[in-house]
Amino acid sequence: MGTVFSLDVRGGRPDEVRAAVEDAVAGLHRVDEVFSTYRDDSQISRLARGELDVGECDPEVAEVLELAAEAERVSQGWFSARYRGRLDPTGIVKGWATERAARRLAAAGAAGVNVNGGGDVQLLGTPGSGRPWRVGVSDPLRPGGLAAVVTATGADELAVATSGTAERGDHIVDPRTGRSAVTDLVAVTVVAPRLTWADCWATAAFAMGSRQGLAWLESLPGVEGLLITAGDEVRCTGGLAGWLG
Repeated sequence: MGTVFSLDVRGGRPDEVRAAVEDAVAGLHRVDEVFSTYRDDSQISRLARGELDVGECDPEVAEVLELAAEAERVSQGWFSARYRGRLDPTGIVKGWATERAARRLAAAGAAGVNVNGGGDVQLLGTPGSGRPWRVGVSDPLRPGGLAAVVTATGADELAVATSGTAERGDHIVDPRTGRSAVTDLVAVTVVAPRLTWADCWATAAFAMGSRQGLAWLESLPGVEGLLITAGDEVRCTGGLAGWLG
């Protein structure tokens, strides 16, 4: 998937957790093989060229495409599984794969799981008694600095995802035009229970721009957002403060 993953696992039976880690890592490699648009022989590339239909692909392909269709519906078209007219669900795959890996580890008995996929994080359980997971949100305008710290106090599951231009430049496309999104934003961070959706919502809100993106995030239940404009203006949803600390 062109990025680095890290896994922080606490508690559980060592042998069972070790086997789950190996399974989760193998699963991430398999996701890359199936969904990579940079591999000509991946199932998603062959599907895009019409060499396969969905029924001939691994079941995960249909699952991801159904999730992407739901994300497109909820975002009113601001999220899309197509990139410049070609099938490309990578905007949802990384968050989905990261969340899936985290849930595999939790199912193996781990008391606390933190899986980070390229800066987008799925948290489950806790790292220790009375200690919550904490996630630093990078400041896109001040390299090395933090814009906020998200604390998962009281949450059995929490995800933090950021979309923006600081790391990868102008890579987010406006689905309506097929060109780079014209937006006043440099970063959107979304806090939600599931990374599959947090990742999608951050991308969609970024493409919308600060005013529409903020209003839309406010309308989603259980979702909070931090939006930073190119002019260094910070805008937050009403409930975000409850996750900061």
